[in-house]
Amino acid sequence: MSKFWDKISDITHLHKRANFSDLPDRLPVKESTFMTIAKERYSCRKFKDTPLTEAQINHILEAARIAPSACNFQPVHVWVVKSPEALEKLKGATDYTYGAPAVFVVGCKADKAWVRKYDGKNGAEIDAAIVGTHIMLEASALGLGNVWVGSFDPAKIKADFPEMEGYEPVCLFPVGVPATEAGPNHAKRQSKEEFSSEL
Repeated sequence: MSKFWDKISDITHLHKRANFSDLPDRLPVKESTFMTIAKERYSCRKFKDTPLTEAQINHILEAARIAPSACNFQPVHVWVVKSPEALEKLKGATDYTYGAPAVFVVGCKADKAWVRKYDGKNGAEIDAAIVGTHIMLEASALGLGNVWVGSFDPAKIKADFPEMEGYEPVCLFPVGVPATEAGPNHAKRQSKEEFSSEL
C-alpha cells in the first residue's frame, strides 16, 4: 500500500512541475526595495550641516501625509523645524537634535482620533507613530540619516512653539546627511523564533 501512495505522490509532484504550479516554491524570493531600506536604515546620531532641499522636505512630508490612520481621521500634524532660531529653541526641550539641519515634529490631537469602543483606547498616538515611521523610511529612501527621538520635554515644546497649540508632541525626527555609520547595536535583533509565533 505504501508503494502505491508513493507512486501517487510522485505523479502529483510531476504534475505540479509540468504545469509550473510549484514555481513559487522553486524560485528564490527577491528581497523587496522596502526590505532593503528597512534593513539599511539606522539611528543616525551625527549629521553634516548640509541643509535639506525643499524637494527632500516635500517628499518626506508627502510620505507622512499619506500614512494610514484609524478611520482615516488623520488627527496628526507635522512641523518642520529648520530655521537656526527654531532649532536653537528646540534644543531647550531636548538634548537630542544631533546637529541635524531639520527636525520633523509629529503631534496629535486626541479629541480628533478614533477611539476603540471596547475599552476606550485612543488611537491618536498610534496614528502619530505610523506617520513617524513613514518619515523615517522616506528619509532613508532619499539617502538621509534620521533617528526617532522620544526624549523631550513636551510642555517646553508647547510653550516655545505656540503654533503647536492643541496638539500633543509625540516624536521628533532629526533628519539630514549622515556624518556617521550605524552603531554596534544596529544589527542586534531577536531571532525569528523569539520574535514571532504562528498560531
